[in-house]
Amino acid sequence: MVIQCIIRGGGKLIKKITRHGNSRAVVIDRAVLDLLKIDDETPLEISTDGKRLIIEPIHDIERREAIEKALEKVHSRYGRMMKRLAG
Repeated sequence: MVIQCIIRGGGKLIKKITRHGNSRAVVIDRAVLDLLKIDDETPLEISTDGKRLIIEPIHDIERREAIEKALEKVHSRYGRMMKRLAG
């Protein structure tokens, strides 16, 4: 699978999906991360319109806290199972 990244101003990046354990990953270039003010702690919202994969940083503090709370709940409930599946 190939991912096409369109950068504001008309620039485009073509990316391939890479393996990461049993999952797949898209490596995002540092320049794009800097442009969007994304760091290792920035949660990303992943959605689709049926044809495209949309990845957006969440910079809204209240929304970020709600997502972190939901992730903690999922981790406490299913963390051991996910660890076994990943290993």
